[in-house]
Amino acid sequence: MKISKGTIVRTVMLVIVLMNMILKYFGFDVINVSESEILSVVEMLIEIAVIIVTFWKNNSFTDKAIKADEFLRNLKESEE
Repeated sequence: MKISKGTIVRTVMLVIVLMNMILKYFGFDVINVSESEILSVVEMLIEIAVIIVTFWKNNSFTDKAIKADEFLRNLKESEE
């Protein structure tokens, strides 16, 4: 049985959130961040995601690359 990385990450995050909830209930403030810090992190993650997607996609600028993309698209359409 192979457990995916996503499952492991979600489980770890769940444990952290549960621990934080329990500690808050007993009067301890372990994860103390402001809304502006959370906003900064979310913005940074969105920016990183856009950068990764932009570089991952096939960005053809030259005539040869554009023709190769068209050729590949035609091949895929003919296989269907």
